[in-house]
Amino acid sequence: MDELNSSEKLPEHAFAQLTPDYVLQAVEAQGFETDSRMLALNSYENRVYQVGLEDTDPVIVKFYRPNRWSIEQIQEEHDFIFELASHELPVVTPLLCEQQGETGGEEKSLLQYHDFPMAVFPRKGGRAPELDNPENLYTLGQCMGQMHRIGQSKPFNHRPSLTLQSYGEDSMDYVLEHMVPKSLRDAYQSLCQDLLVLLKQRFAECDSLRWIRTHSDCHIGNILWRDDAPHFVDFDDARMAPAIQDLWMLLSGDSFQQVDQLNELIEGYEVFQPFDTKELKLIEPLRTLRMMHHCAWLSRRWDDPAFPLHFSWFNTERYWGEHILQLREQFALLQEPPLQLSP
Repeated sequence: MDELNSSEKLPEHAFAQLTPDYVLQAVEAQGFETDSRMLALNSYENRVYQVGLEDTDPVIVKFYRPNRWSIEQIQEEHDFIFELASHELPVVTPLLCEQQGETGGEEKSLLQYHDFPMAVFPRKGGRAPELDNPENLYTLGQCMGQMHRIGQSKPFNHRPSLTLQSYGEDSMDYVLEHMVPKSLRDAYQSLCQDLLVLLKQRFAECDSLRWIRTHSDCHIGNILWRDDAPHFVDFDDARMAPAIQDLWMLLSGDSFQQVDQLNELIEGYEVFQPFDTKELKLIEPLRTLRMMHHCAWLSRRWDDPAFPLHFSWFNTERYWGEHILQLREQFALLQEPPLQLSP
């Protein structure tokens, strides 16, 4: 078995190597006996498969996108998940498989098959949480409070932070250079520059803001609800961020509905961890940055054949006109008073 090497580079379209035979061989190389059943799961950033095993439950196999994260960054993601699990947090941890190294065999969660970093997870079922249920929101808040109590105990050393530069300025620059139609380029650039000025002001208003280790992509698609409790999956985007980053994506509806939802979330959260209410000012700024970052993500992945196939609407003038309209709406929301918890 080859040693992991963070300096090695694979071509961007290396996922084309992942034929059914290749995937099954990769799983069997980790000591599993497959039954030749394989199902591709819905994943674009990485490639994820359900693979059947002889006489036991299937496993979920994840092949990491080449050149996105370093080996140290992926290992730090795994270490964070294991740390949360050691405190009995409901997270899905990767399986430990024996790997041969220079000093003999040892169990690792970050595996390798030829050039691909990969991981194997147990298959866990569940449904999306019902966020219109106050009890569910309270439970989610409790889990987040526990997660952030652990997340603030030490920083990530290798994984990045959610910053205005990386999510805002870099996203704008990349999109302008590679994707925005020429007819809308000036409108997009002018609006984004105005947004970035306003975003800097909003972050500056949150003095002594604390960045902690977060899931950072905590939407309902990454939460499996079963046995009356949430189970968190896919920490691939884990990074240093304000605590509110893991809460705001659970809000929906009008401002009155969002206040009610926040009250339940924060009440549960504060059972385990105090919440700094000044971070409520960052809900719309973080939503805006996510919108900008999502566009840049699609732009950066456009030469991956899977993206034009599944996001064919993205490379159209109509889409960009609608996106500019959405950003204008965000510009207006950024100038409104932030949400506040009910007394």
